[in-house]
Amino acid sequence: MRTFDLAPLYRSTVGFDRLFSMLDQVSGYDGAGSSYPPYNIERTGENAYRITVAVAGFGESELSIEAKASTLTIKGEKQLKADEKNGELLYQGIAARAFERVFQLADHVEVKGAALENGLLHVDLVREVPEAMKPRQIPIGGGRPQVIDAKAA
Repeated sequence: MRTFDLAPLYRSTVGFDRLFSMLDQVSGYDGAGSSYPPYNIERTGENAYRITVAVAGFGESELSIEAKASTLTIKGEKQLKADEKNGELLYQGIAARAFERVFQLADHVEVKGAALENGLLHVDLVREVPEAMKPRQIPIGGGRPQVIDAKAA
């Protein structure tokens, strides 16, 4: 039997959480992978989400966030300065490599803002469904249904 690993899709999409949770339950998949930089996706409200990316060592000027169509791209590129080097580096455990992380956003999910705090980049998202697409109650009237004449309208 062939199994499918949905973890990459689950990690990089926002707003599809119910769909991927159902697929994970059906497939019985419970694993999770990690990649650079690590991040969390959390639901902060019924229609609000937050992506938190660990970007220790990066300044605001070295990070860029771009929302285009249904994708959110977070890029980081460390700008090394020759005058900052004070001595010989014996061990480097703090990664300073460039990265690009792309998240697929569900329909009507928009970026509301971003903040860099204590080495964590927080990107706040909200799902705003237009009124025309929200479910509505249809009243049931007594008697026969009314037929509207297209010519009279």
